[in-house]
Amino acid sequence: MNTHSHHDNSASTGTTTTTASTVSTTRAGVRARLGRTGAIGLAVLATAATTAVLAPTATAAPRATQAAEPAFLAPKELPPHASSAWYASPVTAGTPDPLPFCVGPALPGATSVHRDFWTEYDTGAVQVTVVERDETSAKALAALWNKTIRACADKVEQEDPDMTAEFRDFGSINVEEGANVYGIHTAHAWGSSDINMFSVGRDGRTVTVVKWGQMGNFQHAQVPDFKKTTTTAVNKLY
Repeated sequence: MNTHSHHDNSASTGTTTTTASTVSTTRAGVRARLGRTGAIGLAVLATAATTAVLAPTATAAPRATQAAEPAFLAPKELPPHASSAWYASPVTAGTPDPLPFCVGPALPGATSVHRDFWTEYDTGAVQVTVVERDETSAKALAALWNKTIRACADKVEQEDPDMTAEFRDFGSINVEEGANVYGIHTAHAWGSSDINMFSVGRDGRTVTVVKWGQMGNFQHAQVPDFKKTTTTAVNKLY
C-alpha cells in the first residue's frame, strides 16, 4: 500500500549509506583531478628581466581557471553526526558509482562532477554539480531533478511490493536562484528503515543536488541542519 504523503508531489526507493567498511573502497575509486604545471625555459641574460615579468603570468593562468569552477561542500558543512566526523572524497568528474538513490538516473554522465561523503557509521551523502551551457538548460535540468525526486516514492512501491515509501516536501530556500528540499522514508517488509534527504539548487547556469541518508525515519531527518547544508552548497557554487 502506498503510504507517501502528497504535499505537491510523489516519490522514491531504497537508500544507499556509507559505512566505515567502505571508506577504503570509496577512496580507491575516486579519481583526483590532475593539475597542469608549466615549465619556464632558461633565458639569456639580456632577456632575464622580461622573463621575470612573464613567469608569474604563466603560473597564474591555472589558478584563474580553477577559481571559475563551482566549489563543493566541505565535510564539516554536512549535518553533524553525533558520534563521528565526516570524511570526503576528492571532487571527481562523472557520476557517482553506484548512482545515488532516486536522483541517480537523471544525472548527466558527461557533465556531472561529484563528491562523496561518509561517516564511521551508517550515514553518507553525495553532492553532484552540473554546469550547463546556459540558464535555460540549467532551469530544465533542475526541473528534471525535482520531478524525479518527487516521483521516487511511488516508483519504489511500484517496483517492489514489499517496500513502502513516504515522500515529504520541506519547502524552498531563498538562496541564489532558489533551492528545494525533500525527504523520503523507505521501509521494507523484513524490517529495514531508511531516511533520505534531497535538495536541488541553482546559481545561474549551474545546478547542484545534495543527497544525505542514514538508517531511520523522519524523526532522524535533521531537516534544519540539512537546509543549512543546502544553503551553503548553493552559496558556494560561485
